[in-house]
Amino acid sequence: MQTIETGIAGLLILEPRVFGDARGFFYESYNRQVFAAATGLDIDFVQDNHSRSSRGVLRGLHYQLAPHAQGKLVRVVHGAVLDVAVDIRPESPTCGQHVAVELSADNKRMFWIPPGFAHGFLTLSETAEFLYKTTDYYAPAAERCIRWDDPQLAIEWSLGDVVPQLSVKDQQGMAYADALQQL
Repeated sequence: MQTIETGIAGLLILEPRVFGDARGFFYESYNRQVFAAATGLDIDFVQDNHSRSSRGVLRGLHYQLAPHAQGKLVRVVHGAVLDVAVDIRPESPTCGQHVAVELSADNKRMFWIPPGFAHGFLTLSETAEFLYKTTDYYAPAAERCIRWDDPQLAIEWSLGDVVPQLSVKDQQGMAYADALQQL
């Protein structure tokens, strides 16, 4: 597994070793020992999630408050997404900065998003299936959402002429500045 640092401490892009030939391919999508060797982290994932979205669906920017903050190891098994992680750790020198990376079934990249980040994605393909492992359980009372289009964050979603499809929850996301006041 190759580890690519992003410029924000702890936020990593992971590229698995893929074995392929004319018949198809094989790779280990997760191996605790390989993950630990590549990242220096020995993490106990407690929940796996799977979502399917249509082109233009934008989910996020989601996070959970401590003590239920979640780390996420995310990947796409069908289609492609633009995946975004925003550093919301108040003590971090990169607080308010973000990294955007394309994850797809073709590139097989994974994105490690530690606790202390808000996370979202935009579906780029006709459909996309998105898998993520989390370090804490879903806790509805701790769940929060920052507006995907907050001007202070200035995320370039590369929408072109696409009008993003948002859930009601995501339409009601709070401003980044307000979110920081709750941390």
